[in-house]
Parts: sequence; structure tokens; C-alpha cells
Amino acid sequence: MAGIVDGDTQLIRHLADALVHRGPDGEGFINHEHVALGMRRLAIIDLQGGWQPLFNEDKSIALVANGEIYNFVELRRDLESRGHRFHTRSDCETIVHLYEEYGSDCVKHLRGMFAFALLDRTKQRVLIARDRIGEKPLYLSWKGNRLVFASELRGLIASGAVPFEIDPGGVNLFMHYGFVPEPWTAVRGVEKLPGGHLVEIDLRPWRVTQRCWWRMEDAPPIDADPGTTVRAMLEELSSLVVRSDVPVGIALSGGVDSSLIAMLAQRELHDKVTAFSIGYEGGAWQDETGLAKEFADQVGITMHVRQMRTQEAADSFADICFKRDDPTADLAGASYFAVMQMAREHGVPVMLMGHGGDELFWGYKWLRDAAIRCERREKMLRGEAGLADYVTLTKPPVSWTGAIDWLENGCGLAKGWRNWREDKHSHRHQLPFWDPHNTWRFADAMAPNILACWDEARLTDATALFRGEQFYPRTDISLTKLVSETYMSVNGIAQGDRLSMATSVESRLPLVDYRLIETVIGLRKARPDHHLPAKAWLREASRDIVPKFVFERTKRGFSPPWRRWYEAIFSRHIGDLRSGALVQSGILRKGAYDNVTRTTDWLGRPFPLLIHMLVLECWAQGMSRASANAPRVRTSP
Repeated sequence: MAGIVDGDTQLIRHLADALVHRGPDGEGFINHEHVALGMRRLAIIDLQGGWQPLFNEDKSIALVANGEIYNFVELRRDLESRGHRFHTRSDCETIVHLYEEYGSDCVKHLRGMFAFALLDRTKQRVLIARDRIGEKPLYLSWKGNRLVFASELRGLIASGAVPFEIDPGGVNLFMHYGFVPEPWTAVRGVEKLPGGHLVEIDLRPWRVTQRCWWRMEDAPPIDADPGTTVRAMLEELSSLVVRSDVPVGIALSGGVDSSLIAMLAQRELHDKVTAFSIGYEGGAWQDETGLAKEFADQVGITMHVRQMRTQEAADSFADICFKRDDPTADLAGASYFAVMQMAREHGVPVMLMGHGGDELFWGYKWLRDAAIRCERREKMLRGEAGLADYVTLTKPPVSWTGAIDWLENGCGLAKGWRNWREDKHSHRHQLPFWDPHNTWRFADAMAPNILACWDEARLTDATALFRGEQFYPRTDISLTKLVSETYMSVNGIAQGDRLSMATSVESRLPLVDYRLIETVIGLRKARPDHHLPAKAWLREASRDIVPKFVFERTKRGFSPPWRRWYEAIFSRHIGDLRSGALVQSGILRKGAYDNVTRTTDWLGRPFPLLIHMLVLECWAQGMSRASANAPRVRTSP
């Protein structure tokens, strides 16, 4: 999806061409004075009739949309009872008629993943909106009264709509987080429309209004049994997210989340759901294909497996960095892409994935630790906790590298001392969130020395996202919001969307359904759960859905054999850092990596920030090539 408002409408063709991978099945356009909207279609529902743009009865309202409206059957039934006449069976046509009824509040009736642009020719108005969680992307570039937008950043660059220039502020954020949080990007002059936000543009006279239309923390309290309540919501949404006129598959690991989704999908689709899993050569412990196959065989799901070679990961590294659209320092990208490629090869263009379970149900230990630390910090600020509450011995982790970190932190004592000092002297309204991570500490220490653009980069405060009085009084709910709007949204959902759509596959994420999220937040307001074992509510809700042996497995996460991959990737690409795009564009200091001869320490752990800068370099090279090959267009109105 793409559009131009109050600019050169001829650009829309180039924008659509740059997004053809997101929609290989067709295209559609509409022009109205100085407004042009276009889309590329991946046909999922109403294969023959659901072509866009979509219109209301008299064609005064036109729509282009990206995504799926899961509750379209129920919405259509209600709208038809109100006298609306539909021209297609498309799920997205409901948006047009909802707009006729409710104006911009139409978004509040939608359940699903979407980004859309709607032109109201009668009112001379454009409405641009994004779903609550931000499953479907939307990038905006403003220049005076001119707006160009697209589903992907590389669409804006490759079309010639926006010149490629790295933004130092985005680089600073990337150095600290390993991704660029919303609404920022790493390209100057481009921003992301955050999830749960919309933009209304009145054309004559010109007026722009942007507002947030949904916040998870506004969910009302729910005083009910968590397991039973979550179970009921899972069963409700399971019938919605599998609605499709094409085959549906599942990205299957050995964990609880994907196993739960597979079981729920099988209930609805019976033998029509297919599982796909990625393994790794050499018997790496991260290979979960054996666990996934054990589950699939027991429950009767057809499964396809592919083994990835280490050299394949190294060879595809630069291309994956570009296709992710945003710079993202997560080696799992190659695995995401491989599983989606495999699904497409088997004729399965819709894939269910397990994103969201860890963020919503305290699956990450570091997140549970952050919630407990927030409570302890509040007590310290009230004079109810002191140094002795921080400096305590802790148990060693089960992993080898984790145990080494534990020893380096004095068996927990040194880390406790450091946390006490930080909590004592940090800003009163700053939550301990991402800053305890080692990457953040290294970025603080090293960025001024390796970034040539540091004077400008430092003006973007990396702590701004988790500092301020705006947070909900309960820090556990604030942390759920923070991790959902940062790590889950940008590292997880965005990466999954770009790499699935790069293979022309639509990914669907049942566990980030907004009704499920509101249910969990409402329950959490009534009874905090971060002191419980990881994912306690989700496990209880799925106890008699998922086979018992799945719950007995150790959590692994979607991680490749990173030691082998680092060695192969750096062996191939480290030379790029010494005189590549980052040096030439004034982002990286010349000579910053001239003396790097080894890329890992004696444990095989990569040196700090090296992977970040290598990802950024490969991403910048890809964007530079896309910009150089872009058609020459007029970019001013």
C-alpha cells in the first residue's frame, strides 16, 4: 500500500512497483486531484472479486488497505442490516461502510491487522490508520504540505520518493536497542506511524490531525479466574484468525506458543493445516525440528522440515539485512525468511506464528526481573529498602555463557551493587527497562568513540521511551506496554512481516490479538502475575489443549546457532566496516574497526556492538543500491 497527498501523483506507479513482493497477484490505483492511492495485492480472501481500491455505494469513498479484518463476517452482517450494500466479499470492504457509519472511529470496530488509506471525496479528506498493535507497517515522509507514505521504508527509497540519508538519531537508538523503536526510523525525513494511531488530512483548507486511538493500559480491570478467562478468549479468536480462501500453515517450534496455535488451528481447519520448521546443520542445540516433529506426529499435523547450512546464513546475511527494511540486530532473520520461503514453495501463502506469548505472559526472565526491580526501586525511594536488598547471591544460569556472565558479575553481588547505584541515582520517573542490558551499557561507553556523527546522534535520547510521568501507576503494566511497543513490535512483528512478505507470504499472529491483550491487562490489574512462574496464565489456559510433554520442555527461544553463524558472517563481511557505506556517509569514524582481527572473545561471544554495526552497514549498502537504481522523479508538489 502507498500514497501521495498533495504531491506529484505520477509517483504512485513507482511506489507500487517497489512493493510488488508484498502483492504479486495484482495492483490497483485511484487518483483524485492531488491525491493518489495505490496497492499491490496478495490475494487471500475473495480471490476473484476483492480487488482494490474498494468503494462505498456511490463511489464517493475509496479505500486501499493492507492486512486482514478477522471479524469481517460479523461486521458485514451488522452493516447489511443497516442498509449497506456490498460489491465484493472482501474483508476490507467493511472498512468503507464502517467509515460511513462512524467516521474515523471506524477503526475501533476492526479486529485484525491492518494499515489503510481512505479517500473521502465529498469531505475532501484522507484518513490513514494503523492497527492497534502495529502488525501492518506504515512509513510517512512529510515535506511541507506534501505526504508520501508506503508499507515499507525500502518502497519509499526504491521508488525515488525519498532520498536515502542515514539519520544519526536513529543510529543512536539502534546502537542501544538493536532496532529502531517507533516512531523513529534510521532514514532522515521518514517516520513510522505508531500502532494504534491515525492521521486525518483535510485537503481544503489544509489541516493535519494525528491521534492515538487505542492504548492497552486503558483496558478495564477484570476480576475473574485468569486461566478460564484467557482460555475463553483463545477459543474465540482461534476461529477468526484462520479465515482464508487459501491454505494456512504454522511456523512450528518445540515450544508452548506455536504448539498452542497449531492445536487451535487444527480444531478449526482439521487436516488442512500444515506445519513448517527450520533446523540447523551439525546438530546444534537450537535445532528444535525433532521436538516439533514429535508434537506434529502425535497430533496428526503434516510437517515439512528444512535444514539451514551455516554458509547459507553467511551468504544471505546482507540480503536479509536489506529485506528486513529496518536495521535489526537479530540473527534469527535468516530463519524467519527460510521458513516463509519453504511455506511459499509448498503453496501456503498464510502462516500463523507465535509472537507475543513471551511479551504478554512474562516469558522472558529479564522482563520479570525488571518488574521485580521496579518494585524494589519504589521501596528504596520510599526508604523501605536498602543496599542489603540488592546485594545478594544468586543461582547460576543453566547455560555455559550465562554461567560465565554470572561469575563475571560476582555471583550476583557485583550486579546487585551496580543496580543499587543506578536505581539510587537515576531519574525519578525512569523505569529500569532496556538499560540494564549489556548492549545498552556498551553503547553508552563506545558510541561516542566509534560514531563520527555522535554530536548529532546524542541529541536523540535513547531513554526517552521509558522515562516520564506518563506511565501507568503499576510498573508491571507499564513494562508490558513498553516491551510490546518496542521489542515485540519492532524486533519481532516488524521483522516477521517484512521477511514473510518478501516471500509473498502473509504472517498472522493470534497471540497479539487486541482482545486477548485487553483481557490479560484487565486480569493483571486485578491480580499481578509477574511473581508467578513464566507464562503461568497461558499454560493454565492451554493445559488440556496442548499435550503434556510440551510443557515439560526447557524454553529455548527462536535462536540460531549463533556462535557458528557469527564466525561465518564476520569472516565474510567484516572488511565492509573498514571503508563501507557508514564510513563514506560520515556515520562511522574512519579507522574505528581497522584493528579488529578477531570478532569474538575466548567464549565465542561477539565483541560489543560489532554485530550492530555490521547489520547497519549491510542495511545501508542495500538501501544505497536501491536509491541509486530508483527512477528519477519529481518529489516536490
